[in-house]
Amino acid sequence: MKNKTAIAIHGGAGTILKTEMTAELEAEYRSGLENALKIGWKILQKNGSALDAVEAAVVELENFPLFNAGKGAVFTHEGTNELDASVMNGANLDCGAVAFVKNVKNPVKLARLVMEKTEHILLAGQGANEFAEQMKVEFENDEYFFTDFRYEQFLKAKAANKVQLDHTAEEKGFKVQSSKFKVQNEEKSKDKGQKTKDEIKSKIGTVGAVACDFRGNLAAATSTGGMTNKKFGRIGDTPIIGAGTYADNNSCAVSCTGHGEYFIKAATAFDVSARMKYKNLSLEDAANEAINYLTTIGGEGGLIAVDASGNVVLPFNSEGMYRGFVTIDNEINVMIYK
Repeated sequence: MKNKTAIAIHGGAGTILKTEMTAELEAEYRSGLENALKIGWKILQKNGSALDAVEAAVVELENFPLFNAGKGAVFTHEGTNELDASVMNGANLDCGAVAFVKNVKNPVKLARLVMEKTEHILLAGQGANEFAEQMKVEFENDEYFFTDFRYEQFLKAKAANKVQLDHTAEEKGFKVQSSKFKVQNEEKSKDKGQKTKDEIKSKIGTVGAVACDFRGNLAAATSTGGMTNKKFGRIGDTPIIGAGTYADNNSCAVSCTGHGEYFIKAATAFDVSARMKYKNLSLEDAANEAINYLTTIGGEGGLIAVDASGNVVLPFNSEGMYRGFVTIDNEINVMIYK
């Protein structure tokens, strides 16, 4: 079967209900997802590579402050922003990843440089930042990554002495006043029992993209700010090849989002590929089996995946997942709820 170009993206999974979403905020999310899809799809339409498409789409998501990646990343226990990202080329299994990087505007670009400019796969911490300086990637000061609602989220988590996943945390009594993300106390919404914008936004996180280009080559990329109030150098699934990201032209490209520890336990991204290769399953069946297995061990989240024929799947076991895709019919599809 002749391959068909396709791209899919995600902006995190969690308890996302239409009854809890404001029309204004939903429009912002949809706009952010659509813009990222358009950028990636434009590259594929011009016969560009899947690798270039997923990188460009994730860069756009990193620059969009409603998601926990790049600008708008959550805060660590020390009150800093530490960023993780990975990328994989399905044509040759080349991959690169970074963890604990600071002040790098677009960590996914750095992950690709690790893949292309070093003999390594994963660089972390100060060493990764030193490599970023050598590669002359774009840096931003701390203020660039700061958003009020993320900082309020951090203060509450720290006061409660808990580490919380961005896509499942509960934040009560705050709302966003404008696109500048100014936060103020809002008791009226609490009294009415309504969810506010920050409660909704606190349930999303990791971003990612997968694509199939006109040659049938696959690629995947994932980026995150991690967990609010994370300590002790915690690493989730995002920068771990096979857990949060995987791509192989002989099966599929996958990007995951959710409770990272469980995706690591299940090697979920690779699990989809393995089920296709070893059980000869379709992309849809393999992805659904992988999510079902994740559910049996207590994990929550979802994934996006594409195969070399341009088939796309976006399964998840949470209430919702910010997601979208474009295939050969050229129609942009963006979805939020289950």
